[in-house]
Amino acid sequence: MITLIKNVRVFREDAWKKSDILISGEAVEKIDSTISLDYDGLKTVDGEGRYAIPGFIDSHVHITGGGGEGSFITQVPPIRLSAPVRAGVTTLVGLLGTDGTTRSVANLVAKTKALNEFGMTAYCLTGNYNYPSPTLTGDVMKDIVFVNEIIGVKLAITDHRSPNISEEGLIKLASDVRVAGMLGGKAGIVHMHTGKGKNGYKLLFDILEKTDIPISVFRPSHVNFCCNDGIKLAKMGGYIDFTCFPNDMEDNCRMIINALGEAPEGSVTVSTDSNGSLPIWNEKKEMIGIGAAKISALPETVAMMVKKCGYPLEKAIKPATENAARSLGLYPKKGVLSEGSDADIVLLDSDLMPDTVFAKGKCMVDKKELKVRANFEDM
Repeated sequence: MITLIKNVRVFREDAWKKSDILISGEAVEKIDSTISLDYDGLKTVDGEGRYAIPGFIDSHVHITGGGGEGSFITQVPPIRLSAPVRAGVTTLVGLLGTDGTTRSVANLVAKTKALNEFGMTAYCLTGNYNYPSPTLTGDVMKDIVFVNEIIGVKLAITDHRSPNISEEGLIKLASDVRVAGMLGGKAGIVHMHTGKGKNGYKLLFDILEKTDIPISVFRPSHVNFCCNDGIKLAKMGGYIDFTCFPNDMEDNCRMIINALGEAPEGSVTVSTDSNGSLPIWNEKKEMIGIGAAKISALPETVAMMVKKCGYPLEKAIKPATENAARSLGLYPKKGVLSEGSDADIVLLDSDLMPDTVFAKGKCMVDKKELKVRANFEDM
């Protein structure tokens, strides 16, 4: 299919310019001030008054549902296709959380495959909070090397729910994941849930000082809880990921903007923890309440960074586009709006919210209307 988006604002040559975007199949064919094309099967989209940006990349999504810390009735449901595409998320990474007992890596891989079949780009991580890591094949390295969708492993550190992995254990795990990524041609990452534990990132800093494991292997998430250590890690050459928490969003946005100013360019990413639980703990680590994260927090965070905090749009989108793509080894196919890149395109309305969404050239949402509907979406 050939699609021509007309009169949309694209950030190019250091300015937002009215432009036309030509999509051929799954890729961006051309971006120019004016594109004239006469073709019987051409689909034309009027982008007047809207901004065109790369599709968002969310690297932390509980696609099979998270939670369960307060028994079975606190399990969060799996994500539905409509949620990410309405949020402008065209690429995501699925993972497990606290619960690797009633949920499995097999469920996770199956859900990842389903999202890909519907037209998104989806990857996932083997493991969960626990160690040794639950896997699909019985081995973390084999999962990463042989399962197309698996790009790394999940683990929890510095949290009262973490397995308290030893330094030796994390060195072995990271070493295995590093080599598996090389063999499989993938990012090969240890994606870490990090909480409010007493020792912060001390374990990571000790390992980086003692070994030759590249810092890029270690990917701490929820850096909001340990921002100073996160900035330190970024300055050492690592990537750090902030969560778009729906509560206290403005304060969270200002934290992200501050980190973008302090950390080296390109090192800060954001994700949502969507469909994961947001438990509330008292001082005794007893759960006294629970909520759930939503993927819609990603575009809402970007919009608030611009509208409430005065941050430029072209910079506000980077943690969820270019920076995220680079961190996952997907750039320049993902994370950028340029000729030859995947046609993952989001048109933002005047409120800077997703209005029309293309994933690999396929129109998923058109003027807020869902165009691709998953089976059983309305149940």
